[in-house]
Amino acid sequence: MPAAASTRFAESAVPRYVQLADLMRQRIARGTWPHEHRLPSLEVLMGEFGVARVTVRQAIDVLAREGLVSPQQGRGTFVTGAPSRDRIINVVTTLDELARVYEDTQPKIVNIDESVGSPPLAAGEGTPAPGYTFMRRVHSRDGRPYCVISIWLDERIFRKSPAAFRSKTVIPLLKNMKGLRIAAAHQVLTIASADMEVAGLLQLPMNAPVAEVRRIFKDAAGTVIYLADVTYRGDAIRLEMDLQP
Repeated sequence: MPAAASTRFAESAVPRYVQLADLMRQRIARGTWPHEHRLPSLEVLMGEFGVARVTVRQAIDVLAREGLVSPQQGRGTFVTGAPSRDRIINVVTTLDELARVYEDTQPKIVNIDESVGSPPLAAGEGTPAPGYTFMRRVHSRDGRPYCVISIWLDERIFRKSPAAFRSKTVIPLLKNMKGLRIAAAHQVLTIASADMEVAGLLQLPMNAPVAEVRRIFKDAAGTVIYLADVTYRGDAIRLEMDLQP
């Protein structure tokens, strides 16, 4: 078994101890390791995950600093806390709600790419604008990255307020822009797993669960003025829907 775990860690740009801490944190969150549970010995964890002793110690140190575990001399390490179950992003079903979500989260934005490009529109998704500004960015809150987003924005709209679009979340800006009407808005959510690049950007283990959202806004003529492909950490997103009886 350890060989599979070791291979997974080796393929990720995230340090092994960070990945291991995340896996152990998930066990605490799910109740696999409940409050006051004694963690397996270092040797058992080394064997299970195929990592060195120092990696296990570093992972436990991370969880101890978060208040989730407490190493006790001569007794072992015990679960003493639980990860927060708060979700940074709630999946909503109206454009007004979506704009409010992004206004309320106030993320820190790190732009990792900006260029001019053509959006990867599929047949039936809408008519392309004459040109687009492409932005790829990471959103974080409280020092924790929670989504990677690739945005194709109608260049005519981007040029109206480039500084704001570079530094703020785009959806509230579009919603409040004078003279601009979003006539149609559609999004699709799918569950996937983190590839090597996304795992590194979101500080996740390779193949960790993520939510992928494709979001398209059109004007009254059917022109796609905004296209976004967003990848959220699985533990940062919450989906709730009312079901018709």
